[in-house]
Amino acid sequence: MLQDGWLKTGDIGRFDEDGFLYIEGRLSRFSKIGGEMVPHEAVEHKIVDLLDLSGKDERMVAIVGVQDEAKGEALVLLSAVDVDLAQLRKQLRESGISNLWIPKRVQRVDSIPVLASGKLDLKKCQELANQK
Repeated sequence: MLQDGWLKTGDIGRFDEDGFLYIEGRLSRFSKIGGEMVPHEAVEHKIVDLLDLSGKDERMVAIVGVQDEAKGEALVLLSAVDVDLAQLRKQLRESGISNLWIPKRVQRVDSIPVLASGKLDLKKCQELANQK
């Protein structure tokens, strides 16, 4: 588990100028697209804001990375609500989001899979995203 004195947890973090460590996400919740690390949670938060989905009792969207021949990975938006992808892409661009951060497609689902803990069920989300 220790590698060069570091405990490998799968978390992504950063140190601030005072040496404090901030955990900013999980390696499994990032996609490498065209050489850039794209944080799924940041994209989800932006989409939730744009679609006015905050305050819902259940999770309505999830971003998942899938294999893509051109860029290595592509983002798929799992959505428990109907989403007009063309309109969402336009809103994301207008909000300043990089094109690499914009989902390539939307996969409509009945509900977003979560574990008993309330966290995303990453395995089931990946299975749903790989369905076409």
